Amino acid sequence: MRRRSGFYRSSLVLALVLMFVMVAAACGNNNNDKPASSPSESASAPASSAAASETTPASSPAADPVKVKLQLKWVPQAQFAGYFVALEKGYYKEEGLDVEIVPGGPDIVPEQQVANGAADIGIDWVASLLAHQEEGLPLVEISQIYQKSGLVLVSKKTAGINSAADLKGKKVGNWMGGNEFELLALFDKYKFDPNKDLNFTKQGFTMDQFLNGELDAASAMTYNEYQVVLEQGIPASDLNVIDMNAEGVAMLEDNLFANKDWLAKNKETAAKFVKASLKGWKDAIADPAGAVDIVMKSAEEGSTTKDHQLKMMEEVSKLVAPEGFDLAKLGYIDDASFKQTADIALQFGVIKKAADLTTAYTNEIVEMASK
Repeated sequence: MRRRSGFYRSSLVLALVLMFVMVAAACGNNNNDKPASSPSESASAPASSAAASETTPASSPAADPVKVKLQLKWVPQAQFAGYFVALEKGYYKEEGLDVEIVPGGPDIVPEQQVANGAADIGIDWVASLLAHQEEGLPLVEISQIYQKSGLVLVSKKTAGINSAADLKGKKVGNWMGGNEFELLALFDKYKFDPNKDLNFTKQGFTMDQFLNGELDAASAMTYNEYQVVLEQGIPASDLNVIDMNAEGVAMLEDNLFANKDWLAKNKETAAKFVKASLKGWKDAIADPAGAVDIVMKSAEEGSTTKDHQLKMMEEVSKLVAPEGFDLAKLGYIDDASFKQTADIALQFGVIKKAADLTTAYTNEIVEMASK
């Protein structure tokens, strides 16, 4: 009996051990219950990882272009060709700028538009800018586009005005309103009192008074009114011209200026604008006909002709880049020329005290643009 009981006990122990082993094996399989990957799945895993690594992150959106408003001195014409060329050819866009060219007119004062924030950069003659600076407007010149004066006195040879000395006793016209100061300097050079020694009178904006013989000598811009006279059938051989540059009384004309407060925060923008504008001017000078084609798209319909604008462009080129001028200096402000302009402005009451040349203009922006 005892021997049989021992056998049963041994069998029970063995059964319990086998059961434990089976349970342990089953538990091991449960801990690794995820089936092994198939060969195809294993092969595709590295490919998925490679694809993920080759996926580039989405690029950040491009910055919005900086808006800049340019206020013209007058209506769209070849006088301002460089800016229209720069706009048409995308030079401003290349610099990250969205430029709007705002037309001028007889009732628009560019300095006021820039001072009050209606425009960011303006175009006007330097004498006008000096006067507004003296009035307290926070303006500073940042680039000189016209290196020479375009103002002349034109007369018919029959009037006998062969030189400025012959103006005595003659009827001489000018538009006035700030355009007369070069002529006043000319009269002063020859010791003429404009109220006694000659008849200095207001001239209309057409050349009718001159063409009709009401004026012995009329003011004219080489790129505009002088061309009008030629277009009326009077040949250059029948005319005499007194050039303000040759007489040493020239004043600087078209320049770019900005609000000092705006400029302090936007020097890079101003430099990009000047850089693109000068590029446009170089193209306009190299291809006058192409520049005129671009300008005509913005000119008021019926206000001018392509032929007139082409002559204007050819003459404007001579003022922006005179013969022998280094194009690398395009846009720079010449100290001596600016001082001459300021001295004449002071002499004839455009300004009441000498201009501070250290604050009236700066070449910093042009230098930045040239880099």
